[in-house]
Amino acid sequence: MPDKLHKTKGIVLRTVKYGETSIIVTMFTELFGVQSYLVNGVRASTKKGTGKANLFQPAALLDMVVYHNELKHLNRIKEFKLAFIYQHIFSDVPKNAVALFMVELLTKCLKQPEGNPDLFEFAEDCFLHLDKSKGGMMANLPLFFALHLTYFFGFKMTDDYNEENTFLDLGEGSFVAEQPHHPHFLEDKQAFITSQLLKVQRPDELEEIKLNHDFRRRLLYVYETYYALHIPDFGTMKTLPVLREILG
Repeated sequence: MPDKLHKTKGIVLRTVKYGETSIIVTMFTELFGVQSYLVNGVRASTKKGTGKANLFQPAALLDMVVYHNELKHLNRIKEFKLAFIYQHIFSDVPKNAVALFMVELLTKCLKQPEGNPDLFEFAEDCFLHLDKSKGGMMANLPLFFALHLTYFFGFKMTDDYNEENTFLDLGEGSFVAEQPHHPHFLEDKQAFITSQLLKVQRPDELEEIKLNHDFRRRLLYVYETYYALHIPDFGTMKTLPVLREILG
């Protein structure tokens, strides 16, 4: 059965060198979910290869024509080009730190190679907003992304915060009236702000939520705990300490 050709968009998650001139790239594709591709010759110092490897930086958005065979762990890319040229993500240190955090979180959640166009659209939209973001929107984007990404993996928090339900039980993913009998919960301003972030429909609205650096950093670590409680073998995030320093 020959491999079929398909057009798909993809977000680069990880690239590793292979042989003298090639790379193996792990991508989140719109059609097939997470996939690995062998890309030959892009590290060669010939005219044909020059600069091509730069297109495969984590968070890059590509338009591709790919060979697809479900029985293969490693497929090939026939054609590729940037779907969008970022103005800032690769050159701006804080934005790059946010992008790498988003990439790592996506990578840790994507276990199965199956298409999820809605998730792809959400992730793509967040990267595009990050590229043009400023100030509060940029700084709040990691919180927004971490909270709303859970929706696609079946453990979204229920926003039932009110005057009575003021504790957020991270084990249950919902707001409750009494302090849980375990250490994984939020209260006071952290619970309230999480409820506010859950109400945000689009990244543009994040500018309205005024937070200081320390508060954001504490919330990010709490959300990491939330993921660890709901995804087996989640571990800890390598990008979080870097993001924490940069957001400071």
